[in-house]
Amino acid sequence: MEKLKMHSPDLTQRNVDAIAELFPTVVTETLDADGRPTRAIDFDLLRQELSDHIVDGSQERYQLDWPGKRAAAFAANAPIAKTLRPVREESVDFDTTQNLFIEGDNLDALKLLRESYLGKVKVIYIDPPYNTGKDFVYTDDFAESSADYLERSGQKSEFGERLVANTESNGRFHSDWLSMMYPRLKLARSLLSPEGIFAASIDSHETHNLRKLCDEVFGEGNFIAETIVVASPRGRQSDSFLAGVHDSLLIYARDRSSAVVGGRPLDDEQRGEFNLNDPELGPYRLLGLRQRGSASRRSDRPDMFFPIYVAPEGDSVSLDPQYGWAEVLPRKSDGTDGRWAWGKERCRKMKHLLVARWIDRRGEFDVFTKDLLFREGAERVRKFKTLWDASSFDNQNGTQETKALLNGDFMSYPKPVALLREICLLGAPDGGIVVDLFAGSGTTAQAVLETSAADGKARKFVMVQMNEPLPEGSAARRAGYKTMADLSRERIRRAATKIQEASGLHSGDHDFGFRALRVDTTNMTNVDVAVDELTQVTLMEAVDSVKPDRTGEDLLFQVLLDWGLDLSLPIEREVQEREREREREIFRVADDALIACFSEEVSADVVTRIAKRQPLRAVFRDSAFKSDADRINAEQIFRELSPNTEVKTV
Repeated sequence: MEKLKMHSPDLTQRNVDAIAELFPTVVTETLDADGRPTRAIDFDLLRQELSDHIVDGSQERYQLDWPGKRAAAFAANAPIAKTLRPVREESVDFDTTQNLFIEGDNLDALKLLRESYLGKVKVIYIDPPYNTGKDFVYTDDFAESSADYLERSGQKSEFGERLVANTESNGRFHSDWLSMMYPRLKLARSLLSPEGIFAASIDSHETHNLRKLCDEVFGEGNFIAETIVVASPRGRQSDSFLAGVHDSLLIYARDRSSAVVGGRPLDDEQRGEFNLNDPELGPYRLLGLRQRGSASRRSDRPDMFFPIYVAPEGDSVSLDPQYGWAEVLPRKSDGTDGRWAWGKERCRKMKHLLVARWIDRRGEFDVFTKDLLFREGAERVRKFKTLWDASSFDNQNGTQETKALLNGDFMSYPKPVALLREICLLGAPDGGIVVDLFAGSGTTAQAVLETSAADGKARKFVMVQMNEPLPEGSAARRAGYKTMADLSRERIRRAATKIQEASGLHSGDHDFGFRALRVDTTNMTNVDVAVDELTQVTLMEAVDSVKPDRTGEDLLFQVLLDWGLDLSLPIEREVQEREREREREIFRVADDALIACFSEEVSADVVTRIAKRQPLRAVFRDSAFKSDADRINAEQIFRELSPNTEVKTV
């Protein structure tokens, strides 16, 4: 029996718990005054989380460490003067689709997506460089203050400069790979919903390090499983000594206590086992309540040994004695002394699922549970195992699938669609957002489309792929694909067409499109202003700072980012014009959650028409107001016609 503490709450531990929830990476282990291990806060790392520059520290502790770790931690928090620009010509169903394809560095993309997708993503999957000595890693130079980096960021060239070869001769071989992964994992975690799942494919070169890294970022207690995926059944002959046949799939929860983990659908044979029917509960099968096996000793769980009473006519059961009812106890069997599989309280709570049957061969009653096919309105599934060895998971299948879709041998061993369909079922069984930060040829996007078309669940994808150039002279380059992002987008287009033809679904019934976006430098000329402050000024305080080559739609997406709005919200574009005046674009987002007009000149009449719609938010180009009087007049119009509208300028 637990004793009362008889003292006030331990506020230190409460504070540790609160800090751990906000910054799980700063939690470590130390010894208390009695030499016992206890949880503690690494104050050097906490300082780093709250600092805009790299901090030093020398305290030794149990942790995964490497040269450059502090700089990598700083990289996750450093701001960037960048935005996401829409690319309509590369998109499919741009105005209505809820899927995104982002071209650019995934670290930049994660920072830009953070406010809009914070805590909203169901599953994040990554298939990063495996660090075999032949892979490329991202070079993230953050050895400077956040202010310096903000001013310098965005100055990289268009193609490939962020990718460098990481050979085994590199003295920082593991360190460079860890420094690349660390900030990306930290930012990825922030996007996951409380029930969300993170999954990473990796091979033996870095499995051990990636697991330690994930233990630190997600918390060791949120580890779900390390699954073995038989990806090369014939064995990789290039591996030394033993021919490797598998990859690992590391699976973590954002919060294990809230995690929703799906499973595989039942096949026809398994579904046929549920051959009984309850008018209210639906199909079911009977499972014996009696616990079987040598591990079911009554002495281990005496609370599961108690009588259940059965009505003379059978079927009906009670946990309390009834006149004339038969008393049933779990009988001895298989060398054990017998017990029930459920405790008394669970039996009381779930009594509607208990049923008795007369067993002729034993001449007695036994008690069973109704194992339902449908639970909470959904058909039950098979729990995933830690060995995935279906022939469809062979990476050769991924090669052939991509080759068939693109009519060319353009990719070496991309992940097969079947594997990613399983991950969709694992992490987003009921729908939701699926993110792939190393999209490659777009396998995950195809898997999301296929899985949703098959089960009708509303999943949407966010793919992020670096605009790395394809090798000169390669088959893909000769076919007209300049970058991996080009190839990936085309693969998604063709896969969507194939799925529509096979399923009979159409765009009106299902989302087969994607909105293409590209990471680019900010739309604003004043890079000294933080990204989250670009629209945080009143009409009276704003200054004209828009680059001359940027469109109204470019500005719209930066506003969506700054306001933390979903980038997949539906967009309607209206063109308003008056005699002898230039046309004015007006963007309406999600039934007037936002109305934006970025024309170089905005009349009081246009402002009035927008205000009459009473949008939640309205934004204009600052230079469109030719004088202070025009700005004051616009503010007055909104105060009179739509006082609750939040009005900003860029």
